[in-house]
Amino acid sequence: MAEIIQKDGTWTFDGETLRLVPGRDKGVSLLRRTLGELALPLHALAGISFEQGRRSGRLRLRLRDGADPLLQATGGKLTDGQDPYRLTVETDRYGVAEYLVDEVRSALLLDEVPATPCTAYALPGPSVPLSVSAGDGTASFDGEQVRLEWNWKTEEGKASTGARLLPLAEITAVEWQPAEGLENGHLRFVIRSAVTKAPPKHDPNAVELWGFKKDPLMALVAAAVQARLPHPAAAAAPPAAALPGPPEPVPAGPAPDHDALLRRLRELGELHRSGVLTEEEFAAAKAAVLRQM
Repeated sequence: MAEIIQKDGTWTFDGETLRLVPGRDKGVSLLRRTLGELALPLHALAGISFEQGRRSGRLRLRLRDGADPLLQATGGKLTDGQDPYRLTVETDRYGVAEYLVDEVRSALLLDEVPATPCTAYALPGPSVPLSVSAGDGTASFDGEQVRLEWNWKTEEGKASTGARLLPLAEITAVEWQPAEGLENGHLRFVIRSAVTKAPPKHDPNAVELWGFKKDPLMALVAAAVQARLPHPAAAAAPPAAALPGPPEPVPAGPAPDHDALLRRLRELGELHRSGVLTEEEFAAAKAAVLRQM
């Protein structure tokens, strides 16, 4: 068990799961506090690092692409303060942080966790029902449909459309963009039957964001919806007929070549680490080879 407790939060690793609990310090972002505790299975991680500084250090987690719907929805646009996979470490806990890094890295190595993209989300996304008021409206999601309601700051033509109910089955994509400089941000839902290029200010399927305190919480709505849309890997996958099947087990022979069998085991290990073979396919093929030795 490895654990580091800081004002910024607590990270605990038991060899299989890394638990991240945001701290209660006033400096902890509203997004992290609202998101709450996260339980990351080992296979969701791609790496971990620790950066030392004069006044404080920082632990950084790197997740496998496609593992987390929040990261998928926000596209790397979360600030360090909002990112739940960053932890500020005080100088007197540098040794503890380095120990945690060593423990996680050792587990990734021993479990042969690949760095390849995930084909399904390893995290469930924010819990629902969820409702956030920011910018020119309120976005609510109950797991089946999104409801958009407007406030007095909404552009008149957009507000005249009234509250919007967007069934999940009609949503093909979700976009979240934070406000940056003089550019407003937005939370937009791309609807199958109503694709539009209208700016968020006029789009009845988008909430315009102006960079206020609660704006980042719209990222949680985006993530909750993203978690229930088809995984990005599904759209990028080749047709089933083109997918490589599991390798044929080594046939039994009267006098198997021991060196050839060792080479075959190494090949199977590479295919498993690269994600071509599933855990079950790898175990079956490996057992077939070992029976010949």
